[in-house]
Amino acid sequence: MNRNLVRLAGCQGLLLTNNIIFIAINGLIGLSLAPVAWMATLPVMGYVVGGALSTPLVARSQSAWGRQVSFQIGLGVAVLSALLGAYAVWIQSFWLLVGATVVAGYYNANGQLYRFAAAELTPPESRDKAISLVLAGGLIGAFVGPLIATHTRELTVVPFIGAYLALAVVAVVAMLLMAGIRFPVVPRPAAGSDRGRPLAQIMRQPVFIVSTMGAAFGYGVMNLLMAATPLAMQVCSLPFEDAALVLQWHVIGMYAPGFFTGHLIRRFGSLPIMAVGVLLNALCIAIALSGVELQQFVIALFVLGVGWNFLFTGSTSLALKSWAAEEKDRVQGAINFCVFSVMALTSFASGALLTTQGWQWLNIGSLLPVAVTGLAVAWLLLRERRGQVAVAAQP
Repeated sequence: MNRNLVRLAGCQGLLLTNNIIFIAINGLIGLSLAPVAWMATLPVMGYVVGGALSTPLVARSQSAWGRQVSFQIGLGVAVLSALLGAYAVWIQSFWLLVGATVVAGYYNANGQLYRFAAAELTPPESRDKAISLVLAGGLIGAFVGPLIATHTRELTVVPFIGAYLALAVVAVVAMLLMAGIRFPVVPRPAAGSDRGRPLAQIMRQPVFIVSTMGAAFGYGVMNLLMAATPLAMQVCSLPFEDAALVLQWHVIGMYAPGFFTGHLIRRFGSLPIMAVGVLLNALCIAIALSGVELQQFVIALFVLGVGWNFLFTGSTSLALKSWAAEEKDRVQGAINFCVFSVMALTSFASGALLTTQGWQWLNIGSLLPVAVTGLAVAWLLLRERRGQVAVAAQP
C-alpha cells in the first residue's frame, strides 16, 4: 500500500457509505411516497439507471481530462444530488426523489472506476493486490453507512432528510481525499493515432465475455437480494435497526475479504476464485430460503457479500487481460455499462418481485443468473486448460 492507494481506498469506502445509505433508506422512502407499492424500489433503480446512462460521459471525461478531474466532477455531482434528494423528501415528491437518484448515478459510474484506477497506481505484478485492497476500503462503508442511516433518520422533522444532508458532507470529505491522489499522467492520443481494436472485436473475446458476465451477474444477484432486504424485513415486522445491522454485515462480507482476495487470485487464478464466488451465492440463497428470522437475514447477506467479493474481484482481475493500453477507457466503459444495466433491471425487479411474489420466489428466481454465471466460468476454465484463451497485450 502507498499513500495514493490508501487515499483511493478511503474514497472507495465513502462511495460505499453513500451506496449503503441509499439502499437502506431509498426503498423505505419510496414505499412511503410511491403511487403504488411495486414502485417502491424505483429510487434504488434510479441510482443504477443513472450510472448506466452516465458511463459514456464518464468514459469521455476520463479520456479527455484524466482520472483526477473526472473523479472530482463525480463527487461534485454527489453533493448536488444529495441536496436534491433532501429537498425531494422535504416536499414529499416521489418523482423528484427518483430524479435525484438518477443524477447521483453519475457519481456511482465514476466510483466504479476506482478499482481500475487502483491497478494503475502499482507495478504490474501488484495489480491484483491493489484492486483487492482498494475494494477492501469499502469496509468504511460497512460501519459508517448504517451508523449514519440510523442516527440521522430522525434528525429532522421529516424523517431521512438528515441522511441526505449527511451524504453531501460525505462527498465533500471524499473530494478532499481525492485531491491528494497523484495518478500517473497518461498522454492524450494524437489525432489519427491508433485507438486499438474495434470495441465489437474486443467484446467477442471469451475473456471479456466471462469477466463482464461475472461482474454484471455477480452485482445483479447481490443487488436483487440486497435492495429487497430492508423491505422484506419490514414485511416480517423487524425494526429498521435490524435492517441496518444486516446491511452492515453484508458490506463487511463484501469488503473484508479484500485483504486476502488478491493473494488468492495470484495463487489460484481469477477463474477458480470466481467459481467459489458462484458457490457462495448459491449457499446464500439456500440460507435465505431456510427462514425469515434475523439470523437467516444476517448470515445469508454476509455470505452473499463474500460471494460478490470473490466474483467481482476475480472478474476485474480477469478483465485486465482483455484490453491493450490504448483501449482501456472504452472497454472499462463497456464493462460498467453492462454492470449498471443488469443492476438497473434487478433494482426494479427486487421491489416488483418482493411485493407481488414474496421473498421466497425472489430467492428462487436468483438461482438462474447464478447458474448461468457458473456455466460461463466453467466454460472459460475448460478453454484455458486447453490453451484456447488469448490475452491482449498489457502496458
